Amino acid sequence: MSTIAAIATAQAAAGLGTIKISGEEALLVADRVFSSVSGKKLQDMKGYTALYGKVHDGETVLDDAVALVFRAPKSYTGEDIVELSCHGGLFVLKRVLRAVFNAGAVAAEGGEFTKRAFLNGKMNLSEAEAVMSLISASGEEARAATLNALDGALSREIDECRNELARTAAFLAAWVDYPDDEIPELTDSQMLETVTTVKAKLQKLLNGFDAGQAILEGIDTAIVGRPNVGKSTLMNALTGRERAIVTSIAGTTRDVLEETVRIGNVTLRLADTAGIRSDTDDEIEKIGVVKAKERFDRASLVLMVLDGGEELSKDDEELIELCKNKTSIVIINKADKEKRLSTEKVKALYNGERIVEISAKDRKGIEKLTEMVEEAVGTANFDPSAPLITTERQRGCVVKAVENLQEAEDGLNMGITPDAINVCIDCAVENLCVLTGEKATETIVNEVFKNFCVGK
Repeated sequence: MSTIAAIATAQAAAGLGTIKISGEEALLVADRVFSSVSGKKLQDMKGYTALYGKVHDGETVLDDAVALVFRAPKSYTGEDIVELSCHGGLFVLKRVLRAVFNAGAVAAEGGEFTKRAFLNGKMNLSEAEAVMSLISASGEEARAATLNALDGALSREIDECRNELARTAAFLAAWVDYPDDEIPELTDSQMLETVTTVKAKLQKLLNGFDAGQAILEGIDTAIVGRPNVGKSTLMNALTGRERAIVTSIAGTTRDVLEETVRIGNVTLRLADTAGIRSDTDDEIEKIGVVKAKERFDRASLVLMVLDGGEELSKDDEELIELCKNKTSIVIINKADKEKRLSTEKVKALYNGERIVEISAKDRKGIEKLTEMVEEAVGTANFDPSAPLITTERQRGCVVKAVENLQEAEDGLNMGITPDAINVCIDCAVENLCVLTGEKATETIVNEVFKNFCVGK
C-alpha cells in the first residue's frame, strides 16, 4: 500500500498542528523533510520515541517541529507512522503537508488511517465506527458511550452471542453430517433456550438504539404551536440567547429557525417554526405555515406550545390531535400570567402524561421540561457503560439476526427438522459477522469510512 499523509488536527489556527504519515515508507518520507538537531535519522529510531528539529522543503526551512515515531505493528494503523508536530498556523501546516507529498507520500482519503487500522486487524468494523462517533461526541454521556464502544463493549457482546450460536450450529452440523457416529442429539428445548436467550440479548441492543442515537447524534425537534404562544421565547430560553425575534405581534416568525442545544443529557436539533393557524390571508405567513407543518412531520420530537393565558382554540385542538401520533410534549406556557387554559381539557384531548407548565420568559419549569424530554426520548436512565449500537448499519445487521432467530424459534415450535433450523442459525451468525466486519464486503467497508474526516 502507498504511504499516506494528512493534517490530523483541526483545519484552523492553533498553537500546535500535526501532520500524520503512515505506510511502509513513512520513516523514509519523513527523513526527507525533517532534520533533527542531534543529526539522528528517524529510520534509526525505535517506536514511541521523538526528535526535535526542523521541517523543510528542499533548501527552504518551513518550521520547527517534533517528530514522533511509531513502529509497526504497535501503531494506530498497524504500519510505521511518523507524526510531525509544528506550529498550528493553517498556512504552515499546508506548506509542510505539500513538502511531505513532494517527498513521496500521497494524500490520505477520509478515514483512511482508521480503515488501514481495520484492514491490519487493529480494530474491528464496529470499533472503527466508534472512532467517528467519539470525534463527534457532543456531551459527557456520548463521550463515555463511544469510548466504551471503542474499547470493544459492543464487540464483546456480539462475539458472545455469535459464539453461542456457532456452538449450537456446529453441533447440529456434526449430528446431521455424521448420523452413524455417537454424537448426542441436541434436544429441541436446548436449542430453543439458546436461540431465545441470544435473541433477547440482541433485542435489548435494538431497544437501546433510539436512546443511543439521541445521546450521540441528537434529536430532530420541532417547536410548534399557533402564533404568539411563546415558541420563540422558548427557543431563546433553551439556547440561552436571543436567537429568535420575540414580539407581541402574531406571525413574527415567518421561517424555520434552527439551533442545536444541550438539554439534560440530550442534544436537540431545535427548529422554531412559524405559528400554525388556518385563518391567515398573508401569503408569506401561509408559506411559513406550510414549512412549519413539513418540519412537524419529519421531527422525531415535537414540543407543542400552548398559551396558558388563553382558552384552547380550534387550531390548538387540531395540533394536539396530531401530536398524539408523535413523540411529543405539550408545554403550557406563560405560567407567569393568569391561567385561563384548562389543563384537564388538554389532558383529555392529548391522552398522555407528558404535559408541563412553564414560563419561558422567566425560565421557570425548564428543569421539569428537561426531565420530560429525557423521559420521552428514553435517555433518562441511559447507561454509557452498556453495549451500544451506534450506526444504522449495525442496527440493520442486528435486525436481520433477530429475524433469523425468530424463524429458528418458530421452526422449533413447529417441529421443523434440525438441518432447516441450522440454516436460520447460520444466517444469524453471518449477519453478526458482517456487523463486526469479519464478513463485510468491500462495498460495506468503503461505505463505513466514506464519511470519516481526513486525517482520521
